[in-house]
Amino acid sequence: QVHLVESGGGLVQAGGSLRLSCAASGSIFGLNVMGWYRQAPGKQRELVATIIKTGTTNYADSVKGRFTISRDNAKNTVYLLMNSLKPDDTSVYYCNLKFIVPSDGGDYWGQGTQVTVSS
Repeated sequence: QVHLVESGGGLVQAGGSLRLSCAASGSIFGLNVMGWYRQAPGKQRELVATIIKTGTTNYADSVKGRFTISRDNAKNTVYLLMNSLKPDDTSVYYCNLKFIVPSDGGDYWGQGTQVTVSS
């Protein structure tokens, strides 16, 4: 079982920055992908960014050049640095951890953290 705890959300003005953190605990062995997804009211949850344990990253087009995902494998923690925030970035942001080999474990989600960007 894996438990994810997010922190760092809040209210920021457009153009500002925030850094989200997500700490994972539990049985974390094997190659995995950690990432951030977001869901705005009335919309589907969408990918923001992911990072494999080896360091390979993937970003949604809407955040490329503004957001940076990173991870500290020793601390089982993933970060999302969000710069040049826009009102459209307002969402609940969810941390995710997924094992690449299914037998190593499943797909886990955090409780979500609210990010609100005012215009």
